[in-house]
Amino acid sequence: MKVIKSSELMVPVVLAGGSGTRLWPLSRTDYPKQFLSLGGELSLLQQTVARFDESDVAAPLVVCSEKHRFLTAEQLQALEGQNATIMLEPCARNTAPAIAVAAWQLLKDHSDAVMVVLPADHLIADNNRFIETVFQASQMAQEGHLVTLGITPTAPETGYGYIESGEETGEVGGGRKVDKFIEKPDVCTAESLIAAGNCYWNAGIFVFKASVFLETLQQLQPDMHEFTRQSVDKASVDLDFLRIEESSFSQCVNLSVDYAVMEKADNVVVMPYDSGWSDIGSWDAVHKASERDANGNSGTGDVLHHGAKDTYLHAGSRLVVALGTNNISVIETSDAVLVIDNTNAQSIKEAIAILSKQGRKELSEHTTCYRPWGHYESLKLHPRFQVKRISVKPGAKLSLQKHFHRSEHWVVVKGTAIVTNGDEEILLTENESTYIPLGTMHRLYNPGSIPLELIEVQSGSYLGEDDIVRVGDEYGRA
Repeated sequence: MKVIKSSELMVPVVLAGGSGTRLWPLSRTDYPKQFLSLGGELSLLQQTVARFDESDVAAPLVVCSEKHRFLTAEQLQALEGQNATIMLEPCARNTAPAIAVAAWQLLKDHSDAVMVVLPADHLIADNNRFIETVFQASQMAQEGHLVTLGITPTAPETGYGYIESGEETGEVGGGRKVDKFIEKPDVCTAESLIAAGNCYWNAGIFVFKASVFLETLQQLQPDMHEFTRQSVDKASVDLDFLRIEESSFSQCVNLSVDYAVMEKADNVVVMPYDSGWSDIGSWDAVHKASERDANGNSGTGDVLHHGAKDTYLHAGSRLVVALGTNNISVIETSDAVLVIDNTNAQSIKEAIAILSKQGRKELSEHTTCYRPWGHYESLKLHPRFQVKRISVKPGAKLSLQKHFHRSEHWVVVKGTAIVTNGDEEILLTENESTYIPLGTMHRLYNPGSIPLELIEVQSGSYLGEDDIVRVGDEYGRA
């Protein structure tokens, strides 16, 4: 059903730059939670973008970090008929500058565009009801309001901010005036807020005209208004991306849109939404959003619950068994295991802080790493050698490169490879191999129609990924 009038241009603006550390060890800096499949076959990013497929809206605009550009593009390309614009933040400056650059970009072609600003990592249970609510909010946005969606609370959650509402505006759309925004409260305060009956969870979902947002930003944050304008005016096209100019953007203060605009503006209204929402901000939230058995257990992968109650299990690489457990989550990956009490799910922040001080690479990297040409998995790492499984997409080509500290041995196990090895170009098929000495220029290309898979054995004094000198690259990384 078409729910958006053709006279109104509505553009989903998806903020996909988050780090998602609260879902560690599955979510990591190099592969944060918006790219994970939680609550469906599609990733959270894909679900967010696909949410508007049946609505008469413009193609989405996705704002993501430089680091995740190829991962974002690949996931969006996997959605049939998707034609999103991807804007690259040169550095992290929080949600206010990210929304501002999106607004400036929209104003280039659409002076009356309504932005629907969405985090890329939320779950929505009732998509039709959500779209209807967004349409109601857009009617208020057309009247010059900055609209925030307020989730009707179901429990005294301490991990969310709250919005205290006042009287109804009396205008088309049915929103309420916002009295104040409330920081994440303690349990007693959250209980009193819910009991008052006029408070909502702050979902970080906004609907407003791009022009109205920028006018308000100019009044409240004039420097940010100017720096973001300059960064978009000087933006450049790079492959499939719109690259925001760094020198101007980096001068923006690091502020959320709540602090920068919503808590200070006098034209803010809240639109209540009460039909199933989760920010999937903890493993307890993942458990609650999952299909549970009669004992309240749920899980993914090769798992077994026996005598367990209210237990969530995630098995990434092996069998995970829970015996007689109660109200815990166990998350297993190939290089880390987390066991956490669901009643204290937010305590993971403390563990993350400790691991960060220790410089643990498990916070940022998975054993499987994704690249624009495919991915590789580290099978065995030793101070003097490493074994990897490399998968190259059909038609993809690695950079022309060399290493100063390691040699490599490649064995093809599936598909066909064209290998540049020094001055030679070699065709390799299954069970064939080549040796690349230290310092030799080399390149790998998959000319076939199926993925190329090979085993790489590295040996040398240093095996870090930064020991790469790129001379030529299809993806602008040289």
